[in-house]
Amino acid sequence: MEETKKNVFVNAGAVIAAFGASLCCILPVAVAVLGVGSAALGAKLEPLRPWFAGLTLIFLGFAFYQAYRPVECEPGEACAVPKSRRRHRIVLWIVATVAVALMAFPYYASWLL
Repeated sequence: MEETKKNVFVNAGAVIAAFGASLCCILPVAVAVLGVGSAALGAKLEPLRPWFAGLTLIFLGFAFYQAYRPVECEPGEACAVPKSRRRHRIVLWIVATVAVALMAFPYYASWLL
């Protein structure tokens, strides 16, 4: 149970950090779509983008370490069920894909607009 909470924290941290890394570029697009003119906040957050990207990579690295490290479990525990570990890995890969897409948004945003 404690392992699951740790994994949820690491996955959520990776996505939040990736969102922070792309906030400088996604925020102006999002507020423009919503009809609000507040692109200045995105410009203020631009200098923090490398820090958020680094934090994202640290969280993802730790999450992948937790997901793929050898684990010794007692029979009957959740980690002893291969289906549970496989599901966790699938969710981790989805989170990693979303995080990388968010971090790369500044590079492909010009093609979308």
